[in-house]
Amino acid sequence: MPRKRTLTPPSPEKLAQPRTRGRPKKVSGEEKAEYTISLEERARRRVRMKLKNAEKGVKKAKKQAEAKTTKVRNLKKSAKKVEDALNGSKTRVVDQGDLENLPPAVADLIDDTPVVFRPNPGPQEEFLSAPEQDVLYGGAAGGGKSFALLADPLRYCHNPNHRGLLLRRTLDELTELIDKSRQLYTKAFPGATFREAKSTWHFPSGATLWFTYLDRDKDVTRFQGQAFNWIGIDEITQYPSSYVWDYLRSRLRSTDPELQANLSMRCTANPGGVGGWWVKKMYIDRHEPNKRFGADDPETGKMFVWPDGHEKAGQPLFFRKFVPARLTDNPYLMADGQYEAMLRSLPDVERKRLLEGDWDVAEGAAFPEFSRVRHIVEPFDLPTNWPRIRAADYGYSSPSCVLWGAIDWDNNIWVYRELYVKHLTGEQLADKILECEELDPTPHYTVLDASCWNKTGFGPSIAETMMRVGVRWLPSDRNRLQGKMEIHRRLADDPYTKEPRLRIFSNCKHISAQLSGIPLSKTNSEDVDTKAEDHAYDALRYMVMTRTSGYTSIHKTLQGIKEQTFQTFDSTFGY
Repeated sequence: MPRKRTLTPPSPEKLAQPRTRGRPKKVSGEEKAEYTISLEERARRRVRMKLKNAEKGVKKAKKQAEAKTTKVRNLKKSAKKVEDALNGSKTRVVDQGDLENLPPAVADLIDDTPVVFRPNPGPQEEFLSAPEQDVLYGGAAGGGKSFALLADPLRYCHNPNHRGLLLRRTLDELTELIDKSRQLYTKAFPGATFREAKSTWHFPSGATLWFTYLDRDKDVTRFQGQAFNWIGIDEITQYPSSYVWDYLRSRLRSTDPELQANLSMRCTANPGGVGGWWVKKMYIDRHEPNKRFGADDPETGKMFVWPDGHEKAGQPLFFRKFVPARLTDNPYLMADGQYEAMLRSLPDVERKRLLEGDWDVAEGAAFPEFSRVRHIVEPFDLPTNWPRIRAADYGYSSPSCVLWGAIDWDNNIWVYRELYVKHLTGEQLADKILECEELDPTPHYTVLDASCWNKTGFGPSIAETMMRVGVRWLPSDRNRLQGKMEIHRRLADDPYTKEPRLRIFSNCKHISAQLSGIPLSKTNSEDVDTKAEDHAYDALRYMVMTRTSGYTSIHKTLQGIKEQTFQTFDSTFGY
């Protein structure tokens, strides 16, 4: 029994009696004083402290109770999903996370049952368990990428609010993907049906997964107004730019708490292809494989972060990951070695791309002679008497590229600077150019895409707008085939010097990337694929053609500079 006490209020004299509790901070200019506190104030503070401790205890107990409640809820949910999977009544999909919540005996029971699909240890398992919002599973052929992409959205098909979208570039490729899904989905979810008219899987829970194709980038707007919590693209390198992938990110949303916490964008790819350049730039060049990184703008490298004032200010908006695929991680294809033998028999570029998963080689590269070792050099101070040339390809929604080059005494071109920007008007781009050229010698020859002089009305053209600011231009030579041949000629070694006639400074990232990766056109083997990113390539093409169309003028200038800088002392001996 607790001891009973009779409390009597203290007398007024006792309450007024001070109690020493150390010393207060000394005030400048005053003597030290004693820190005194009355018994009444002391009692109040004790009560406040006790209440504070009691509130902390309540919060801690609530937090522990919530954690235990969540654990029980997850345990019930996992047990129900496993039971449904074993019975085969609603689903036969078991998530590894569900098994981790249950006793080991349940996992042993699952291991003893026939398995329709189990991810291979390694990349396939890494891809399917990745918590990041945006994940690329790419690399060598035969790594099980397409089957993993088909299996990934099944983890949410027990939820009636699940809406998935799976894309391929063409209808024929989509048909192959649908055939593979028939092998898996009806076994994973008894009662799941595929409705041919709408090309959509319907699951017993009410969840749907839409299979469709998207041939042209601009057609992606037909998804406007729709919402998906899972979006996937198989062989994403078949899209020439990131426009489709970026637009689909705006369709990724859900009001369901479970789905909202697991919004996913998944894609697979082999190296190369018309879009290999932007996929490599977005995923492979950003970070080491199998490591998450904050999503950023591949053009600028600036990370997407929450704005100031937000509770997550400064944190990444979402994370990406690149999971490399390897043939050796697929035991089914490696068993007899036949598929590996087929890949090893391919031509060198194809073998590196499909067998080794090498992203530095491009499919059908337009300039196989380009070498980073021979054509890329470290920046150095250029002689001021080398004539300068400037060439540009203009774009607003697509990037604008301006290249600066210098011509040495042996008629070689050295590309020493590039400006690669987008969303700039002609006037704004001209201001940028003047800023870059502030310390440069006056350029001898400047060429701009001839289409910038086109007029559809009475207003000024883009070229006229730039020239009003003070940036002068001449129309470029737009002969595509001759321009490509001239680049080939300059990349090749000079027969006398045994050195290439075109060099590029290492700070010019975009032109070096495009020369190494731009593919040939599938309809015209003499030209590059115009659907690939070719803005820096076009600017270079305009530049090298100035040495053909304006050779006489430049040759006279070179001779004039030589005569000014070198004078013979003796006309007989020539020195």
